[in-house]
Amino acid sequence: MSNFKTLLRNLGPGLLFASMAIGTSHLVLSTKAGAQYGWIMIIPIVLANVFKYPFFEFGVRYTNVTNKTLIEGYRNRGKGYLWFYAIITSITTFTILAALYTVTAGLFINLFKISNVSLSTVALGLFIFISALLIVGKYRFLEISLKYVVSILFVALIVTTALVIFRGQATQAAGFTPTPIFNEAGILFLIGLMGWMPTTVEASSWVSLWSIEKWKTQKQKPALSESLQEFNVGYIMTGILAIFFLTIGCMTLYGTNTILSSKSVAFANQIVELFTTHIGSWAYIFIAVSAFATMFSTCMTAHDATARVSLDIIGLLFKKPKDLKNKTNFAIAVLVLAIVNFIVAAAFGANMLQLVALATFVSFVVAPIIGFMNLKNVLSNELPDEKKPRKWLQILAYFGILFLGFFSIYYFILVLF
Repeated sequence: MSNFKTLLRNLGPGLLFASMAIGTSHLVLSTKAGAQYGWIMIIPIVLANVFKYPFFEFGVRYTNVTNKTLIEGYRNRGKGYLWFYAIITSITTFTILAALYTVTAGLFINLFKISNVSLSTVALGLFIFISALLIVGKYRFLEISLKYVVSILFVALIVTTALVIFRGQATQAAGFTPTPIFNEAGILFLIGLMGWMPTTVEASSWVSLWSIEKWKTQKQKPALSESLQEFNVGYIMTGILAIFFLTIGCMTLYGTNTILSSKSVAFANQIVELFTTHIGSWAYIFIAVSAFATMFSTCMTAHDATARVSLDIIGLLFKKPKDLKNKTNFAIAVLVLAIVNFIVAAAFGANMLQLVALATFVSFVVAPIIGFMNLKNVLSNELPDEKKPRKWLQILAYFGILFLGFFSIYYFILVLF
């Protein structure tokens, strides 16, 4: 019982990680994987979660032992590491966040049947509302609110998955032929699924920053074993939820010859409509709220994290890390990100897919490099030998780098040539 109480007290960074990770990678990609390709896609989902695990774990480990963020670790390895991460972050920050809010706004309109309100107006409302929550509530509010959101979402998905399984596999269409995985479209989808499962590797620094904020609210730092236990709970939860979404897609759509939209919002709306057809119209609001809560919590955690990462990078580049880490600068960072990303969403709405494709391309290609940087951090002299990852975890990290490197190179070739 005491271990459980300790886990509850330390619950925070891992929970935020789970909330951030279960956005489009789960709601859209995992569901689509099951809907188009069936149960076979459980293999790449599990592999991606296993091979990426060390790089996120290293973020928790490095920060707990050194009291420094992963980004500070990059600086300590060399200024080139920090500049590299800064460039990658600048490319993704002003595209992914805009895309997340746009998708969430579209879901809100479609799922709750709102008319006479434009997508940009709803997106602006979300930017204002979430920015206010982050500025006024700060980390403590984010953590407490997401404990409820993720708990409700987890229960809702358990119930939905159970109902779908109880109703049985959707009737297979006459003349159905399985969608091939190993053609160009299938390979691109497979790479996309694994690239975003559970999330991109550069987000490992987010968990590192949340850990430090958590300790400030507790006014004490948990032991390394406690921090890792808390993170592992969140990480395992993301893997379980991915399998839930895969199951839902497989049971309701696979074999029905349903034409799936390539757009996230339209696809999510298709999923909700099919749920109600398969389960019953009474379930619509239940599923709609779950889908919206998934994306809303992702927007909130991603917005918070990118604000913190931006301040950390700027402070380290200009040798004023502590001067920038205050409430006023955090509020400014949140507002600047909201304004810039809203402008991006409004100005490039029609080309948002191209902007996201650019950010996705960059994230995939650099994933093994970020993974290697994280490994360098935890193997450095900053950590005593007894605090460094065990040999099996180091070996898994090297395999993860090879795994990500292979798919990154292959993705690079497919996209450019």
